[in-house]
Amino acid sequence: MTVVGVASSIAGALRQARALRPEVILVDIGLGDESGFDLARILAQDGHGGGADVILISTGAEVDYRDLIDESPAAGFLPKPELSARAISRILGHTP
Repeated sequence: MTVVGVASSIAGALRQARALRPEVILVDIGLGDESGFDLARILAQDGHGGGADVILISTGAEVDYRDLIDESPAAGFLPKPELSARAISRILGHTP
């Protein structure tokens, strides 16, 4: 798995998604003054994400965001300490 782009705002992430057409987009829940949950919803709307799977990430615990994660269009959530290609593949159903 290769990182092909990095953005620190919703506008930047949308530009990157349109230009790079990634298969997976990792979205940090905390985007400074913006919300990763908002970005996940925008990426899912009208094809802004180009069909990419969105996975939410955070330094916080999943339990802290459970309701918002469940309501989001994201494929899943990973705490940053557990972030790996294997964990991403597991969320996307590519490995057991």
